[in-house]
Amino acid sequence: MIWLIGLGGSFGAAARYILGTIINKRAQRLFPFPTGTWLINITGSFLLGFIANLHLSNQIEDWGWFLFGVGFCGAFTTFSTFGYEVIMLLQSKEIKLALIYVLSSIILSGVAAAIGLYL
Repeated sequence: MIWLIGLGGSFGAAARYILGTIINKRAQRLFPFPTGTWLINITGSFLLGFIANLHLSNQIEDWGWFLFGVGFCGAFTTFSTFGYEVIMLLQSKEIKLALIYVLSSIILSGVAAAIGLYL
């Protein structure tokens, strides 16, 4: 199973990097905080909730959970980048923006995961 997690993780990390770069370039003028990580964490939380539901209801087997849930979603979403971006906002004296980023990320990711789980 470890190989499935690694394979899924490699695709998840690559997808995060590519999508994050594209989103940040396009959203830079519209949103003042790290939109790529924000959107990726929210959509990744939704996807993980959805895949977890499929696994818990025996609609996908363990290998699918390890490949897509643990591997892909685990690497696609990122707490370390989120933490780094919060520190960068705080060091730039963007306290209000950092607070909005943190709260909206946590709340919306949790809601997205719950929606994915219940769909």
